[in-house]
Amino acid sequence: MQILSQIINTVPVFEVSETLKEVIRFFEETTFSHVAVTENGVYLGLLSENDLACFEPEKRIDDFRFEMESFFVTKETSWLDVLEMFSRNEANILPVLDENQTIIGYYDLEDVVSLFIDTPFFSEPGAILVVATGIKDYSFSEIAQIVESNNARLLGAFITDSQNDVVQITLKIGAQGLNEVAQTFRRYNYTIVFGNSDDQFMEDLKQRSDYLEKYLNV
Repeated sequence: MQILSQIINTVPVFEVSETLKEVIRFFEETTFSHVAVTENGVYLGLLSENDLACFEPEKRIDDFRFEMESFFVTKETSWLDVLEMFSRNEANILPVLDENQTIIGYYDLEDVVSLFIDTPFFSEPGAILVVATGIKDYSFSEIAQIVESNNARLLGAFITDSQNDVVQITLKIGAQGLNEVAQTFRRYNYTIVFGNSDDQFMEDLKQRSDYLEKYLNV
């Protein structure tokens, strides 16, 4: 899935030599968690909205040089890694850099998640099945073979939990036959965590993911 079309250029970038006056106004007038700072046009870091109370209008951004956060993505970063970067840094905006460390724009979390929701995993009708197995035992090729051996269609699969050497894999199956697929997984020593309809799955996903809840309210 290509997400370069989601890059926005409506969010400002500040030079480290500027004062904090406009940065303060930016955070007061938007809901963004961060904003990027450059030095002579080269990416330097991010100021966080969490530090807003410490900002003084007449001080220079340079006074907060060592308080800046430094995460970013590039044009080549995959959409899954972009989502991970959002989550890991508790951010709702990410600067996108080119090979010269120049900022070419930002990704907005809401835009990227909306694009994710439009994928067949969420948009096509089907059933959700969550299976669990040992972290050393699972194989995506085996998972696909199990689904397809029951004349079902696998629309997508990803690991949704991993702890104590056990992984949970969430599957979207685009055809009837969920029970047969589940029984086959049991014969292969997978544990069936649950199998739900789309609506039930989305409700469960919202409960499990505090950070993405407001963006997955479908």
